Amino acid sequence: MDSTASASPEPTRSEQEQRRREERQALEQRGIDPYPYSWPVDDHAADLLATFDDEAHDPDEGTKLTASMAGRITNMRVMGGSAFFDVQDESGTIQAYIRKNEVGEDFYNEVFTELLDIGDIVGLKGYVFRTGMGEVTVRVDEMQLLSKALRPLPVVKETDEGDTYNQVTDKGFRYRQRYVDLTVNPDVRDVFRQRATLIRTLRQFLDAQGYLEVETPVLQPVYGGATARPFTTHHNALDMELYLRIADELYLKRLLVGGFEGVYEISKDFRNEGLSRFHNPEFTMMELYVAYKDYHWMMDFTEQLVEAVATALHDSTDVTIGEHTVSFERPWNRIAFLEAIEDKTGYDLHGATREELLEVAEELGIDVDPDLGAGKLYDKIFSETVEPTLIQPTFVMDHPVELSPLAKKHRETDGLVERFEGFVAGREICNAFSELNDPDDQRERFEEQVRLLDAGDDEATPIDEDYLRALEYGMPPAAGLGIGIDRLTMMMTDQESIRDVILFPLMRPESQ
Repeated sequence: MDSTASASPEPTRSEQEQRRREERQALEQRGIDPYPYSWPVDDHAADLLATFDDEAHDPDEGTKLTASMAGRITNMRVMGGSAFFDVQDESGTIQAYIRKNEVGEDFYNEVFTELLDIGDIVGLKGYVFRTGMGEVTVRVDEMQLLSKALRPLPVVKETDEGDTYNQVTDKGFRYRQRYVDLTVNPDVRDVFRQRATLIRTLRQFLDAQGYLEVETPVLQPVYGGATARPFTTHHNALDMELYLRIADELYLKRLLVGGFEGVYEISKDFRNEGLSRFHNPEFTMMELYVAYKDYHWMMDFTEQLVEAVATALHDSTDVTIGEHTVSFERPWNRIAFLEAIEDKTGYDLHGATREELLEVAEELGIDVDPDLGAGKLYDKIFSETVEPTLIQPTFVMDHPVELSPLAKKHRETDGLVERFEGFVAGREICNAFSELNDPDDQRERFEEQVRLLDAGDDEATPIDEDYLRALEYGMPPAAGLGIGIDRLTMMMTDQESIRDVILFPLMRPESQ
């Protein structure tokens, strides 16, 4: 068998890519390593720009502000024996100035002007001064190539209509080649810095309450905790089918059985579902479970938690989301699920049968699969008629039992459960229950899910016998909360798509 039969073909290179490879070869022939090992980075662009002071840092007076930094060349302007160029590092961009008589004629003529390009990463040493045009600039005493870029960065082009275009305005390109997106669009980096602040704020807030951060299995023999189709895999050594978790819930509640009174996890979950502006098959959730509390307590707690996030990111509880200014200041609006539907549609759906729900959906012009169970029909009617109208933070509470197989029955109203969902700008950001801890009731709910599975609902969940066994040992009354980190980040950073807040979202293969 030809050992090269399955090798990938040599990629077709553009003229620019071929020229850059020739430059790399020329560098090596001159004894210059195009990929050296390190460089002393003591300064960053933003700090130098903020620190420089014309009076305090006068080179003629011997009070230079020295700099040793590194970054990517983003612009070059060669003017005979000197040149200006821009260097971008993690913090921002600063101008640099280089002169032939200061760095050496050989380096300037044969390396800098001939073999370096926009996109190359370089190290600089020198001092900071202000040019006659008033721009703070690093005057280069020493310079070294740190990484030769063999591909050119996208170049902005202007259309006949005067608009600008480059590859990084193409969202497919941006999501697939996020490394280029982050380089060319520094504001994108700010989104992910805010995401990190959001997660850090959640963690600090929960830790301050004394709740324990834990880790639960990603690979599970029985999936559960949500209604979703799982990803399946196979463990060869044990010869058993396993599932990527769709939620952390059932394992976290096992820990309440074990004696912990407050546990949370910030983790990746996986659901084998379609892609949309609000859905990615791999996503991040924060789930929290607190013993001896109920959903009323959890609503108050959620308000405090999300308010803290908004303040950490914006120094305010007011956040701009699209065309709306949303206030996360407590207290939030609270409405009942069925009453909200009745208010928007005129239909009272308390105790409605599946057939009655199908009829109402048809009368409202809502396209539904006629084989859907009652729970999904309720959800579909709500999402079409009520959800888009919930702009300011709102808790929708007291759902039909068919929608919530893991929530405790409502203490006052038959057919409902103690559950709430949080909505902002027409989107769900959180889900919470008074947790079901009656093992016999839980078994009945699981059995109903199995009937839905058998009827063809591939998002229903199987019976988890080990979880039922845990409940039989006794789980304290508890409140649980799940917050979608990606969706919350979308809102807090005013992004339109979940792919804008996930560094490497799932995409179709480029060939498609």
